[in-house]
Amino acid sequence: MKIALVQHNTIWADPAANRESLDSWLSSLEGVSLCVFPEMFSTGFATNPEGIAEPLPSSTLEWMKQKASQLNCAMAGSVAVEEGGMYYNRFYFVKPDGSVTKYDKRHLFTFGGEDKTFAAGNERVIVEWKGVRFLLLICYDLRFPVWIRNRGDYDAILHVSSWPSVRRAPYDALVRARAIENQCWFAAVNRVGTDPTLEYSGGSVLVDPYGAVAASCNDNAQQVCVGEIDMDKLNEFRQRFPVLNDADNFEII
Repeated sequence: MKIALVQHNTIWADPAANRESLDSWLSSLEGVSLCVFPEMFSTGFATNPEGIAEPLPSSTLEWMKQKASQLNCAMAGSVAVEEGGMYYNRFYFVKPDGSVTKYDKRHLFTFGGEDKTFAAGNERVIVEWKGVRFLLLICYDLRFPVWIRNRGDYDAILHVSSWPSVRRAPYDALVRARAIENQCWFAAVNRVGTDPTLEYSGGSVLVDPYGAVAASCNDNAQQVCVGEIDMDKLNEFRQRFPVLNDADNFEII
């Protein structure tokens, strides 16, 4: 499966402008089965969602549906939304047939105050697309290996983020570590550019189950890079070295 990592310079608090910008990036893609955008790609990461979060039905979700249908390609990324008087950092995975899978960010970024304004999700979400089972994660989730632990129920991780440059070293290390310890493909998409408080250098990569980088975007550049998730490579590795069979059993309460 070919996957496009869309490392975008998100325009602050302007969903229409971000969708227009992304239109031009997507127009040249061919033969791709999945496009992945950063965290809160329509607005930039905001811990104060008033005036930024999109009420349902989300205009950005409708755009994702249109693009998925037009390009015959699944669309994935997180959007700040308002539902029932609550705010959610919501990951949408949209298939070309219009079906939508959603994941609400489990681990809210308390250091930045996200927990004071957003509601946390409590469901671990896996979606299947073209024979690949994807675990959906958002930014800060990356630091919590128990939540992410592969129970034999997924083949790849999709991780979208607004991870600032000041903490780039942990990001690079944890992306590779999660691929290795969970014996899976790992697609990480981070933004570039600036918002009112932080700078972002990117680091969007596709990492294979051995922890090697299979595709990557250049730092500090708006760019789309395309990589390929090779299920034969993954299955052969798991059969030859079945490390997941020795994993500890646990329950998340």
